[in-house]
Amino acid sequence: MTKAKPLGGPHVAPIANTPPAIYYALLVTQTVSLIGSQISEYAVSIAVFRSTGHATPLALVAFFSTAPAIALGGLAGALADRFDRRGMMVIANIGFVVCGGLLLASFASGAFRLWHLYALTFGASVFATLQRPAFQASIAMLVPDSHRDRANAIGQMTAPAAGVVAPALAGVLYALVGVVGSIGIDIASFVVAIAVLIIVRIPRPAETAEGAAMRTAVWRQVFDGFRYLVARPALLGFCGYVSAVNFLAGVPMVLLTPYVLARTGSTQLFGLVLAVTNVGGIAGALVISAGGRIGSRMNTVMLGIVAASLCLGLAGVARGATALGASLFAMVFALAFTDAPFWSILQAKVAPDLQGRVFAAYLQLMMLMSPLAFLLAGPLADRVFEPARLRPAWHGVGRLVGDGPGAGMGLLFVVAGVLILGLSLAVYAVPAVRRLEADLPDHVAETA
Repeated sequence: MTKAKPLGGPHVAPIANTPPAIYYALLVTQTVSLIGSQISEYAVSIAVFRSTGHATPLALVAFFSTAPAIALGGLAGALADRFDRRGMMVIANIGFVVCGGLLLASFASGAFRLWHLYALTFGASVFATLQRPAFQASIAMLVPDSHRDRANAIGQMTAPAAGVVAPALAGVLYALVGVVGSIGIDIASFVVAIAVLIIVRIPRPAETAEGAAMRTAVWRQVFDGFRYLVARPALLGFCGYVSAVNFLAGVPMVLLTPYVLARTGSTQLFGLVLAVTNVGGIAGALVISAGGRIGSRMNTVMLGIVAASLCLGLAGVARGATALGASLFAMVFALAFTDAPFWSILQAKVAPDLQGRVFAAYLQLMMLMSPLAFLLAGPLADRVFEPARLRPAWHGVGRLVGDGPGAGMGLLFVVAGVLILGLSLAVYAVPAVRRLEADLPDHVAETA
């Protein structure tokens, strides 16, 4: 393990001289880790849903995986700007191995309880919170601005690429090696990630004048990202909008596993639908990486969210595997046009030695209301919407979403899609949002 070193000392070479192969090596490693993690997650999700028959436990897992990012994101951002970012990623991956090993032991011993899953999910999320700003802040040191749309788009492919491979493997591996074997594969993928991180080198950012002005104790730096956003009201307002969108989308999307299983009644079709969904993410990222923007970056972001909201509603109307796969494919295809352009904006506007703190603050605000969505999703599905489909009053709604298993959750998808669409159109009409990229000044490479 590398020892984390405070920022300072010799400055790094210019970004243009940095070998981009390092960034892509990290992406390949991240993809391998995500494949392992998703195989494990699907295996655990199938086992839990089959044993309980309820969506609430899976929604609680999502809650425990998000809460640490909100509570500790500022601290993780401050540490990413103060210490060696590669070292932080190594520590995080070691933490993932430990949490995975404990979960494997819980299942292997036959002593598994739901609270074990909640506790270890929370622990793994703490390490993920530590890793996320360190990785995001490293991109600006590895890729010049002129290539960042493409680099961010390719980086965006890692999750859907894993999502194509993992569901197909998860069903087969679940039958062959069960939950224990699936978790073991996850642990092995993180060992590979640790080995790669030990080999590569990530340049450290030179301290800028803006960064020097914010140099203070770590506990004060925890809030630097929020101070940065507050000083830029349009950017702060957009972060609030993204938080609201994530809340509305989080309610149905955390139910995706039980929803698809209920609609299709098959673990094989479940894996196929998720694989097709993630192909949509890869296709969208390929279009973005080839320069497929729609006007400005902000225009591309907003139109992507509008299109995704429409597809989210269509997913609630879908009643079979084909319709589900098509609507979810289109939804994540549209979402590919939101993340990469916006991260490119942030990387161009924020000084490299402040990016850990600012990116962490953005991620905290983005996920601020997601835990509430995850807490609401399970009870809404299990106690309100799914029971409602069995009542006579459901007849009118049933014409839209059906009345079979999963129809109640389908209505949640429709409601969320309509609300996000209305909110997005209202925000898109605000001139300050459309001009956000042009109005924010680019970071000037002025060292302290």
